[in-house]
Parts: sequence; structure tokens; C-alpha cells
Amino acid sequence: MYRTAMIAALARTASALAPRASRRVGQKSAATSMATSSARQTLRPLSAAVADPEVKTPTKLADPKAFLDSVDVFIFDCDGVIWKGDSLIDRVPAVLEMLRKLGKKIFFVTNNSTKSRKGYKGKFESLGLSVEPEEIFSSSFAAAAYLEQTKFKDSGKKVYIIGEVGIEQELDLIGVPYIGAGKDSDKQPNMKPGGMLEVDEDIGAVVVGFDREVNYFKIQTAQLAINELGAEFIATNLDAVTHLTDAQEWAGNGAMVGAIKGCTGQEPTLVGKPSPLMIDYMEEKFGLDRARICMVGDRLDTDILFGNDNGLKSCLTLSGVTSEEKLLSKENKVIPDFYVDSIADYLGA
Repeated sequence: MYRTAMIAALARTASALAPRASRRVGQKSAATSMATSSARQTLRPLSAAVADPEVKTPTKLADPKAFLDSVDVFIFDCDGVIWKGDSLIDRVPAVLEMLRKLGKKIFFVTNNSTKSRKGYKGKFESLGLSVEPEEIFSSSFAAAAYLEQTKFKDSGKKVYIIGEVGIEQELDLIGVPYIGAGKDSDKQPNMKPGGMLEVDEDIGAVVVGFDREVNYFKIQTAQLAINELGAEFIATNLDAVTHLTDAQEWAGNGAMVGAIKGCTGQEPTLVGKPSPLMIDYMEEKFGLDRARICMVGDRLDTDILFGNDNGLKSCLTLSGVTSEEKLLSKENKVIPDFYVDSIADYLGA
């Protein structure tokens, strides 16, 4: 029921997100192409936000009570907001307990595709946090749901994965065949004179998620599948950096997606934040009022943009990748409604 509800919600936006899906069947009318192109442009909000001359000044949260009274639903990013690496951020359990006691709905929406929803529930539990599966939304789940809604399975094709077990587990749940991922981590293409990589001609889509074992074999396979076979290029997210540990920032999935963009010249279908797919689902399934929802995250170009462009309140936390200096710089045009040092500020003095 959980996945079925999301599939229904995805129906409104899937055509805009799949401009190349019809290559699998070799049919696409000019009218459809124009409509898809127009819709796709509406899903590229960052450039529009950067060009907006009317930019408000960031406001640091000064009245937590008034803020909490204005919000019924909190959507939290995870990395940099709830935890860093495998370490909880200070006072997070107290904040979540307070919000639940106040009757607030809480969801966790992460662009990290390395785990499935089941995997993320395990991580929450390992950190001592009690979270229901229905409260967790990952980009690996969004990728699988998108493929299910677009009836990829009916094409008889396979998915090639650059990514980790989270994507594999979500595709297993919907019965979509796949290759790549961990099984290709140790492979090397034949690059001697006359050498070539034989690509599986049944690949109909390439899903690119965060992959700590990405290699040239995977990149070349994706390049051939997209350029020569017309496979659809799907990205779970475009995050530039991520939190593998609490000691420093690490290159994120933007690096993996960038490699495939560089060798194909194509833009991917984006299913993670700031794409509207997951908020459309939550609004429909839970009957939420967007004006009473706050997106809380540590990234301007994904979390805050996701909130701003989808009619939500937005709150940036400085406990992750964004510094106050970057937020307040003249170059930044993506402005949250409020910002805090960490969500512990919701507790007040």
C-alpha cells in the first residue's frame, strides 16, 4: 500500500521527468517532446532562483515557540541534520521527542541512496532513534518508484546501477532486473590495442547513485548504454559532497553523475531533492497542508530549494555542509525562511 500510493502520486509528474524513456520503445511524438521539454524546464529551479533579483535577507531563528506554532509537519534531511557519518548531532533525540510530544508529524527525506528504507530504519535504531518505516523516504526508493510508475519492467529491459545496495534492494522489491553495482566493483575493461567493453544490449536505464566503489568499468558501461543503446539516464541526487564521517566532507553523488554527464553530454532525470516527487506523494498520502510544512536541511541547492520551490517553509541548519558565511554571501540567492546553528535551537534557551 505504501508504494502503491506513491506510484499514484508520481503519475502527475513522471512524464516531465522521463524525456528519454520512450527511446526504449522507439516512439515519441513532436507534441509529447515539446510538452516534456517544457515540463522539464520547470523542474530546473536552481537556475531560476539564481537569476531572481528579489532575494530576501536570511533570518536567524529568534523565537522558537512562534516558529513551532506555525508548523505541523517537519521534513528533516538526515546527513548533516540528524547525524554526521555514524555520530548523532548533539541534542537531536531531545528535539525529536519534543516535536512528537507537541503532536508534530515528522518525516526524514534523504538524498543518500546507499541504503533502502529498511536499511535506514536500521541506522536510526543503531543510533537509538525510534522511527517508523512510513516516515523514511530515500532517493533509492524514489528511483525504484519512478521506474515502477513509468512501467519500466514492461519493457523487458534491465537497469544498470552505479550505486550501492540501497538501490539494489529497492529494485528487488518491485521485481526490476538489474546488473552492475557491487558486482562490477572489481572489473576492469580491456584497454589494450583493439580492446573494447562488451555492453549488455538489454540495458534500458542507467541509475546513478552514490558509489564508493565507482570505477572506469562502470563509467564506460554507463556511457555505452546511454550513448549507443539509448538507455535513460537517472540520477538519485546531485549532492556535491556528503558526510561519510564526522571528520570532513567527502565527494558526493554529484561527482558520479558528473562523470556520466561529461561522457554523454546528457542531463539526467532527477528523482531526489529538489525534484517534487516525494513531496507530491506525502501531500497526497497524508493529506498535508504545504503551508504548514517545514523542510529542514543543511544544503541550499537541494533541501532549501526543495522547500522554497514546493511551497513549504524552509529552515537551514549550519550543522552540515553550509556555513553561515556561505549563506550570507552576496553570491547566494537561495534563502531559507530561517536558519539555525542546529535543530537543537528549536528547544529554546
